[in-house]
Amino acid sequence: MHFPILRKYLMMDLKGRDFLSTGDFVRDELIELLDLAEDFKSSGHDERSLLGKSVALVFLNPSLRTRTSMEIAIHQLGGHAVTLDVGKSTWSLEHSEGMIMDSDKTEHIKEAARVLSRYAAGIGVRAFPEMQNYLEEIAEPIVRGFAKYSDAPVFNLESANHHPFQALADAMTIREKLSGFRGERVVLTWAYHPKPLPMAVPNSFALIAAQMGLDLTIACPPEYDLGDEAMEEIGRAASNSGGRIGASRDYRDACAGARIVYAKSWGSKLFYGQAEDDLACRQKHRDWIVDEDLMRTTDRGWFMHCLPVRRNVVVTDGVLDGPSNAAIDQAENRLHVQKAVLASLL
Repeated sequence: MHFPILRKYLMMDLKGRDFLSTGDFVRDELIELLDLAEDFKSSGHDERSLLGKSVALVFLNPSLRTRTSMEIAIHQLGGHAVTLDVGKSTWSLEHSEGMIMDSDKTEHIKEAARVLSRYAAGIGVRAFPEMQNYLEEIAEPIVRGFAKYSDAPVFNLESANHHPFQALADAMTIREKLSGFRGERVVLTWAYHPKPLPMAVPNSFALIAAQMGLDLTIACPPEYDLGDEAMEEIGRAASNSGGRIGASRDYRDACAGARIVYAKSWGSKLFYGQAEDDLACRQKHRDWIVDEDLMRTTDRGWFMHCLPVRRNVVVTDGVLDGPSNAAIDQAENRLHVQKAVLASLL
């Protein structure tokens, strides 16, 4: 069987690997995945590299873009997607070691992962943190538990720390808009949101920006710094790529002259498990919103967001409905990067 797009790439060393974080891949591998995604985007849907194969998609949390784009990506590659809603269409899952399972959890991921990997060529898992125990949740016990016990490759569809498909789509969008990466000024800015959110998207965007050699500034209030573990990995990636990582407490100042403004809210590790304290703190920062005035200070900048986004809370209607909004392109690019990863690793 011939795959007219895939055969152009020498990616056999990626076959069989998990896709849990972009940090597990070197820059050249990520660039080749982006090249393949661009080929998929420009050439249509004639690549059938998953013909006769099934992929299990395990969701412990809601989804719009991830579920839809993964199912369509698998279909366009000739495969079959089996989507499972844990605790609804499937048994509830336990992940802790040594548990006496006499409560509400019916099946352990040790059995679930092993069984699904006998059926499917790969397994995608989406498992948000409960925002209760920082150290336990940043270990990503569900996604990494599936990877440990599965005999098939496991794909992270978003966990406590990482959202690698989103990050790869972000990088693809930046390369499309700016025609490259090196030295481009990019700002990741915290934004107000009425509740604490996971750190996966900001962690993953900052990491891939560092891997691509971008000049990244992370703008956030002092209470909302990313975790030390994430920042250490991001710093190493920037050193390896020649990128730059800076910090700012003034998001409007940080965005002046930027080519990309990536807005995202996230919770504070200082108040992890203490939602009421986080909510009280973030009220002080309700003015952190991306508006038309801010975008006019950029260098012909593009607005980016992973979606879903709260209008006139995180970003104004004027920006979302204006010509500088790249968020819909990001969402489309999820489809193409997912096809690239699925075709390469499976």
